[in-house]
Amino acid sequence: MKTRVAPHVAALPKSGIRKFFDIVAQSKDVVSLGVGEPDFDTPWHISRAAVTCLENGGTHYTSNLGTPAVRQAICRYLKRRFDADFDWEGEVLVTVGVSEAIDLAIRALCSPGDEVLYHEPCFVSYSAAIRLAHAVPVAVETRVEDEFRLTVEALERKVTPRTKALLLNFPCNPTGATLGRDEMKAILGFCERHDVILLADEVYSELNYEETAEGATTLPSFSGFPEYRDRVILLNGFSKSWAMTGYRLGYACGPNDIVDAMMKIHQYGIMSAPTLAQAAGVEAMDFGDKDVDRMRREYRKRRDYLVPALNAMGLVTLLPRGAFYLFPDIRSTGLSSEDFCMRLLKERGVACVPGPAFGESAEGFIRMSYATSLEKIKVAVGRIGAFVSSLSAK
Repeated sequence: MKTRVAPHVAALPKSGIRKFFDIVAQSKDVVSLGVGEPDFDTPWHISRAAVTCLENGGTHYTSNLGTPAVRQAICRYLKRRFDADFDWEGEVLVTVGVSEAIDLAIRALCSPGDEVLYHEPCFVSYSAAIRLAHAVPVAVETRVEDEFRLTVEALERKVTPRTKALLLNFPCNPTGATLGRDEMKAILGFCERHDVILLADEVYSELNYEETAEGATTLPSFSGFPEYRDRVILLNGFSKSWAMTGYRLGYACGPNDIVDAMMKIHQYGIMSAPTLAQAAGVEAMDFGDKDVDRMRREYRKRRDYLVPALNAMGLVTLLPRGAFYLFPDIRSTGLSSEDFCMRLLKERGVACVPGPAFGESAEGFIRMSYATSLEKIKVAVGRIGAFVSSLSAK
């Protein structure tokens, strides 16, 4: 049967996250710090917009690009939050989650043999999405010594004449790393020098814990540099900021020619994003700021409890400035990432994700998500502490 499968698909590894959590699903009394899904329900006024859409007969196809209402709401939001300007009629495409937007962007840009740079550690699908487009994934390692920030120096070592695009995700899953405005501008300058298109996955853009002097809690966006607007494809979604994972709603914004090419692939493969989800997206964009603020504050409390606790037990953990993940260094235990996670799960009932699920360079680290309640996090900390103590006692 394997001979019937295309070689480039047969060669793909299964998701390191899902592989591990198939095991978790068979376990009892487990505290999960693994899945990157908000534990909050979607705010009711957002879900009510979907219910109202249903009651009003909103059960039909929309434009391939998305409804005018949600595309206009996206443009209003991006202008208000990032001072980014997009034409809703030709520069915005509504997708089935940001994952589809990533896939469409790579397939629209890349021919077989083109290279796509991406940073490691990174979201698990990046290398696979690049390979499925018959392009060549080129990992650029980020280091704990740099707080997992992506540097131009590291990019310069990997770029070649065949490099077509750079795919990145800040705030970052799995490290929680962020980039400042000067670092963003330097990366955009790199893209300009080498004629590279930047694919900016900013799905965690609202989850920033560093307030500015003006009190802003939103990080700058790669879409907020007008001098580079023809160089950037912004990829974003609703899952993380508004706790809308089940709605499967995302979007891509960028130059008309690239968005139009992405739309053609979307048109033949998907048709349109769910109509009810698009109605909910309008409500979230226009009236969801207070919900984001509330959830962000709670995530920050969890982060501020968990990081000192892990450091106190000898698992060196950087303070993440964005997203809702920690990336503890477990090398001091002498265990591999997978052994640490498997033993922690089996012996103490706490689920985390081995670092290499996010790239080979992440060996020696594990990912913990604090998108779960503080009460459960406190239980997990007690169990992790007992596990680490048992290792040092041997």
